[in-house]
Amino acid sequence: MTEQENVIKVEDMTKVYQMGEIEVHALRGVSFSVRKGEVLAIMGPSGSGKSTLMNMLGCLDAPTSGDYYLEGELVSTLDDDQLALVRNHKIGFVFQTFNLLPRATALANVELPLRYAGIKENRRELAKSALESVGLGDRITHKPNELSGGQQQRVAIARALINEPAIILADEPTGNLDTKSGEEIMNLLLDLNKTKGTTLLLVTHDPDAAAVAERIIHIRDGRIEKEEVRV
Repeated sequence: MTEQENVIKVEDMTKVYQMGEIEVHALRGVSFSVRKGEVLAIMGPSGSGKSTLMNMLGCLDAPTSGDYYLEGELVSTLDDDQLALVRNHKIGFVFQTFNLLPRATALANVELPLRYAGIKENRRELAKSALESVGLGDRITHKPNELSGGQQQRVAIARALINEPAIILADEPTGNLDTKSGEEIMNLLLDLNKTKGTTLLLVTHDPDAAAVAERIIHIRDGRIEKEEVRV
């Protein structure tokens, strides 16, 4: 693997939280790389550090020590405005709880990243196209409470894709869905990976969700316990 192929490179990352007089070591020297276009799963039990790692990779939090390179750029050198641009343009987030605005339509929810980016031209058309790409072209005026869980997650995926990010970070994307809806969402994410070449990182405790990945990193007690390469 060459440096040019790595969209993500993490070197000896640690994260320590201060809880009163107690130090909580959430990450203890984690190192790994992710190839462009790879499907990678990060697995671990509750409290293993996988969600903390997701926050670091999403530039939502900063490590206590260690280096994180995103598309060859050292993230720790970026200021707040630059980090906001990274989150809006390079990374798409998909969460277990969907994180949709309850009073906004599907179309308005998907438009949000474009609004944050200051894009005004063709915003409605771009959002509509994104919803059509996830099979919701006929639901653009529906609000979240008028959609099933699977449909809400599709809206969240359309929102994650609207700025054509290089990476999608999906944190337990099937956690609140029934089996059939969960399978449909995983197939949708994999199809986007194949057709658009988007790098896909799945954080999950579900072996069935992780089974779609080319590689699985197992985390326990803030350390990488093992890596599993799947053929």
